Amino acid sequence: MSTDITRLNPAARYADATLFNGLVHAVEVPAEETGDIRSQTASMLTLLENNLNAAGSGKERLLMATIYLVDMADYDGMNAVWEEWLPAGCAPSRACVQVVRLAKPGWRVEIAVMAAQRG
Repeated sequence: MSTDITRLNPAARYADATLFNGLVHAVEVPAEETGDIRSQTASMLTLLENNLNAAGSGKERLLMATIYLVDMADYDGMNAVWEEWLPAGCAPSRACVQVVRLAKPGWRVEIAVMAAQRG
């Protein structure tokens, strides 16, 4: 494995994904501040899937996920979209926590993941 760190599309504050030693670290937020938890989760997971694929990984290679919700009343709606998106038998270790707020007022969900790159 390489000891080099690779950052996909780095900006001043963040990169779309950071790759190190065969692992992909990524954080994703919804594309828009509008919409309910289902639409925000779906848009967030689409963006995440694109970033994982660009990093040489995929949603079937997730190892760990931490999901942040501003309201636990959204838990079931978020899970419904998550379960439709994730391939059967590929659920990662996961935590889901409630936070007071996220960086933008309209965001209802954010996710941080670690995944394995394809060999």
